[in-house]
Amino acid sequence: MATVSILPISDPKGEKSYRDLAGDKHSEGKTAGQALDALTAQLGEIEFSVIFLI
Repeated sequence: MATVSILPISDPKGEKSYRDLAGDKHSEGKTAGQALDALTAQLGEIEFSVIFLI
């Protein structure tokens, strides 16, 4: 099971986006969901038993 971190980031203009990290993989998106979808595509088929979003 991979541990995924979802971090909010801001560009120099102050616009918020999200960066997801899992091991040596990472992705970015305008929403947390977009970033997570992009990261999931990189990870391939991994079975998730629990997802926590805080």
